[in-house]
Amino acid sequence: MSVPRQGEVWWAQADDKRRPVLVVTRSEAVEVLSSIVVAPVTRTVRDIPTELKLGQAEGLEVECAASFDNLQRMKRSALASRAGDIGVRRGEICAALRALADC
Repeated sequence: MSVPRQGEVWWAQADDKRRPVLVVTRSEAVEVLSSIVVAPVTRTVRDIPTELKLGQAEGLEVECAASFDNLQRMKRSALASRAGDIGVRRGEICAALRALADC
């Protein structure tokens, strides 16, 4: 299995449920950490600054959003398969984190 990178969307196995997550931890740190920070992906799109919209271009079947209001620490081993990547939109991770911290 490949090492997850910041900005990639992965299918994760957590609490007997399979769900997509967006990797938030910086790529250089992912390789040495056993747990990383992810933004869970939900079908509820609220169009708020702490969300990052995702869809088919990022490897998901339906329009959804990565929720930065609900950041989670997750074992890297829970990431099962790569779905896609946000590509050049990585700067949107920084914008959502700034909105989350209100700074």
